[in-house]
Amino acid sequence: MTEAVLDIKQWGNNQAVRLPAAVAPEAHLHVDQRVRVSVEGDQVVITPVAVTRLSLEQRLASYDPKRHGGEQMNTTETLGAEHW
Repeated sequence: MTEAVLDIKQWGNNQAVRLPAAVAPEAHLHVDQRVRVSVEGDQVVITPVAVTRLSLEQRLASYDPKRHGGEQMNTTETLGAEHW
């Protein structure tokens, strides 16, 4: 078991702890990974969040033109080699 004693530091309006290089891989954590931080009793628990990748069909089903601003290229003029 890898262990470290760390100091909590101020980071903007938040407090932060940096994970040492030896701790992160042992816990299967990596840079830019989403994690859930929870408090269980008197312990802080960091748990990886499973990444769910949406299929193209799921992405298209969730598209709302009103929310997303309508057509991305709302024009009838040709902009390049796409002239039919």
